[in-house]
This record gives sequence, structure tokens and C-alpha cells, in this order.
Amino acid sequence: MNTFQGNIHSKLPNTSTSIFAVMTALAKEYNAVNLSQGFPDYPVSPELIELVTFYMKEGHNQYAPMTGVAELRSEISKMFLQNHGFNFDPETEINITAGATQALFTAISAFISVGDEVIIFEPAYDCYAPAVMVNGGIVRYCELHYPDYRINWDEVKKLVNDRTKMIIINTPHNPTGSTLYEDDMIALGHLIKSTDIVVLSDEVYEHLIFDSIKHQSTCRFPALASRTLLIGSFGKTFHATGWKIGFVLAPENLMKEFRKVHQFTVFAVNTPIQLAIAEYMKSQENYAGLNMFFQQKRDFFVNALKSSRFEVLPSYGTYFQLLSYRNLSDKNEMDFAEELVKKYRLASVPVSAFYHDQTDNKTLRFCFAKEETTLNKAAEILCMI
Repeated sequence: MNTFQGNIHSKLPNTSTSIFAVMTALAKEYNAVNLSQGFPDYPVSPELIELVTFYMKEGHNQYAPMTGVAELRSEISKMFLQNHGFNFDPETEINITAGATQALFTAISAFISVGDEVIIFEPAYDCYAPAVMVNGGIVRYCELHYPDYRINWDEVKKLVNDRTKMIIINTPHNPTGSTLYEDDMIALGHLIKSTDIVVLSDEVYEHLIFDSIKHQSTCRFPALASRTLLIGSFGKTFHATGWKIGFVLAPENLMKEFRKVHQFTVFAVNTPIQLAIAEYMKSQENYAGLNMFFQQKRDFFVNALKSSRFEVLPSYGTYFQLLSYRNLSDKNEMDFAEELVKKYRLASVPVSAFYHDQTDNKTLRFCFAKEETTLNKAAEILCMI
């Protein structure tokens, strides 16, 4: 094929292949135990699979409504009312999306224009900043404080100005496993009072929170609920990341703007899977015990590392565990992560990849959403280094 010779202006000139794709490819090449990308290595619930099959056979294989099937929006509304005491209207305040990443991108596209500023906390999930940049926005980075990854709200306040249009938060937090607390939400509410700032709250790991910590959803705080787009994901909740089913919750005036963009992004989302998830959600036990399920996996992995020289950093949520290798090597995170794959056959993700300036704290992220046999193999490798 002949190569186009014209001048191409890249909207993301400094963006390369995502770190997840890079590390997963390395894991495959070296036949390594893969604790890099965040996906389970155990099966989806057979009951949920049967429900998807049922709705396919029943003929529900055409376009769903742009907003998502009514049954699923209704179940989401019930879940948030039960969990957080907040009533989202299924018709005007809930929309189903093709995964959380699409929801995030669409939300940013709907509200950010050229020159608008967006505050992002680093280390940050890697889709936030590119979505802002593609829409002509300007990213203002605020670093979470290592090693507990808390927010210094005085530092955030210094970044806010008349051009600030959005603040993106994420709790429980990927990649660090930290969480935001009630005082954080109160501080954020005070900060944005009397401004036009919209909050984009990534809460996809809501059900994966440990040690009896209460998830502080933005909808619990009136000062935030009135101006927040809240993002959730069924891929994380039901161990089905490949299904790419997520949702966004927002007050009606914000949802109207979101839907204007959503309809031209994907329009509709997989119909039989939506119906199956709606049916599956009717039993609260199908998601209510996930915190203990993953806490047991975290504890199993951490206990298996007791004889290692890695330093275990606290993980209060998500299915990620950070390990510091300060006592083992002076290599930068990417080099050490590559050595771990090539020499020891274990794949992780360097946390530096989640910073725009590659901040290096000698820390790697490991996914523990795996079978115990997989976690044991990984721990055995880490203990012999």
C-alpha cells in the first residue's frame, strides 16, 4: 500500500502504545505470569452467562435504546438508593455506556473545549489526560503524596482559576489502591463552591473496597451530587472486562449534554448483555460480597510475600497491589519491570507510566484478581528475587 505523503497533525504527538498493551505483549512473548493488565483469570458466573444466552435466544439482538435498556437503568437506580440513599431517575439521570472508558471520554468531550483546564491527580488512569487533550483542553496535574497517595487540598486550590472547568477524581484509586475519605469529599465540595467546575468521578471499583472502609460516593454529598458525572463499570463488578458495559449517573442538566455526545459516539450498547445484567442484579448477593472476595485475594497475595524483600504498600480498594523494590534495585521502574518479565517471567506495570513526567518511586503495580495458583506462582517468583 502506498503511504500518504501529506502533512498529518497529530492531536496526541507524545502518546504511544498504552503500558497495559506493552506489558501484556511482553508477558505473552516470555510466557510470563501476567499480573500486569487488570483482568481476572477465572470465569464469569455461569448464571450470568446463561442469562446472556437466554436473552440472545429470545431475540433481543437489535439496537438497545440510546440511553440503555430500561430494566438495567432501573436496577442501577435501586442499587444506588440502597447503597447510598440517593435516588437517580432512571429516565433522565442514568445512561448505559460501552464500558467506563467510553463514559469517561464522552463526559470529557461533552464539557471540555479548547483552552479549558482540567485538574487530574497523578498517578492517574491513562485515559484521562489524552481525552482532555484531544478536545483541546489543558491538563493541570496534581500529584498524590507518596506513599499513602493522599490529596493535599491546599495544592489543589492553587491550581483552580477561571479557566478550570473540570476536576477528575477516582476512588477507589487505580493504580494505587488508595481511597478518598469523607473529609476529602467535603474539601472538594468547599473548593468548587461558587464556581462552574464540573466533577468527573471515576468510581468503577466501588464494590472493591476493603478493611470495612465505606465508599464515599460523590452522590452522598449534596455539594458534589448536583455537579458530578459519576462513572461505574460492570466489567469490574462481574469479572467480565471484555463485555465493556459501564454507566454514567448525573443530574438531568448534565446528562442532557452527555447524551448529545454519546449518541454520536456509540449510540447503543450490547442489548442481551444489558438485559442479563439487569436480571442478575436483582439478587444483591451477586455484587454485595465482592469486597470480601477481593480482600481475601489481597490478603492471600500479601501473606505469600512475607519472606520477600519487596515493601508492600497499603491497598484499600481495587484489585491492585503496589510493591516497592527500593531495597532491591536502583533501576528505573520500566527497566525493572522489563527485567522482571524477561529474567523472572512475571509481568507487572511500572507506576511511573501513570505520571505525565514518569515520576519514579521504585514501585510496581500487580493485579491480584487471579486464581490462588496464579498468585502463588507470582509470590514464589517475588520471594526469590
